[in-house]
This record gives sequence, structure tokens and C-alpha cells, in this order.
Amino acid sequence: MITHFPVYRAPKFNTISLTMASSSSYKKYETRKRDPDPKSAVLLVIDMQNYFYSMGKLILPAIKTTIDLCRRNSVPVIFTRHRHKSPEDYGMIYEWWNGDIIRDGTVEAELVPELDRRDGDLVIEKHTYSAFRDTNLEEKLLEMGIKEVIVTGVMTNLCCETTAREAFVRGFRVFFSTDATATSSAELHDATLKNLAYGFTYLVDCKRIQAAFSIP
Repeated sequence: MITHFPVYRAPKFNTISLTMASSSSYKKYETRKRDPDPKSAVLLVIDMQNYFYSMGKLILPAIKTTIDLCRRNSVPVIFTRHRHKSPEDYGMIYEWWNGDIIRDGTVEAELVPELDRRDGDLVIEKHTYSAFRDTNLEEKLLEMGIKEVIVTGVMTNLCCETTAREAFVRGFRVFFSTDATATSSAELHDATLKNLAYGFTYLVDCKRIQAAFSIP
């Protein structure tokens, strides 16, 4: 079971394991390699909110580096924010997490202030694991001529993975960050990377993106 840790709640997991210094056991499934194309890519920053701060803070340097690399290459940056406004949008999440949800209008629902957000950045409001479900994300991507998405944020095995899978089945080429995503354990992080590398996404990290974008 994964436990959510709002910013005001002391984390109970081993934060050392969340530095993403994982076993790298996923690498044997990483048989397909490709670099993102800055001319047709968008960066998705998934749910970097106060609610997830205890795990998100560990990848903030990588997130900020990835955002900077994308901005320097005119790659659009889109943020997502998970929140629930009323019982009508609870879905199964309310039951699954025993009522521990992110309620709209609370401090926990806000994006962390450390992010480099700028005027014009799109923020997608969502109420389930997928950033595509019941949102206009796909419509916006098609309007922008986007063919590739780079996925970063939290949680690796829930909202990030679900969004990556949905992007794939909707016809987008997907790149998934290994060092700018995090979840509640390295084991769960690696499990997602194995599954995605096997059948859905190209794995990347800050160094690979930097090299692909030809930034010294």
C-alpha cells in the first residue's frame, strides 16, 4: 500500500530510497532508445503540489533542470494539478484512499512555489490519475502540433504512469524521465520504469535531454 503524505504530515517512508538511486534493474528492458525532438515535444510536469512535497522535493533539482532545458529550446511546459471539487468528481480515488484526497482550495492542492512557472504556461486541472481524462489536454496538444510528450513529476507509478500510457495509446511518442519522477519507494519506481520501457515509452534523464537538445 502506498501512503500519501501531505506537506504538513511527517513522512514515514525511507527518504534515502526516494533519491531515485534505484537498482536500475529496469535497464535490461530499455532496448529501445530515442531522443526527444524539441521541435515537436512538450514537457508535462505532473502534480508537483504541496500535498506531495515530501517526495517531490527530492526531485525538484531534476525537475527544475528539465524545465530549464526545455525553455531554452522553446519546448512548451505544461503543469498538471490534481484536486477534487465535489463528490461528483471523487470517482474511485475517494474509496481507494479512504477519503484522503486533495481538496480544491486547500494549501495542499497548490503547486509548489519552487517551480519556474511563467505567464502563459498551461495548467491542466484533473481529478484522476490520467491528465487526459476529462480534460482538454489532448485538444491543446493537437492545437500546438505536439507529437511527443516528456513526462516528469509525481507519483511515478500512479499519475505519471497512467498519463504516459494514455499518451501512448492516443498516438503520442512518450519519453519518461527516470530522474525527474518519484514515488513512495524505489521498488515501485523501478516497476513502472520496467513496464514503460518494455511497451510504452523511451526512458530519458536530464543528461540525455541535455545531449538531445545540444546544450553544452
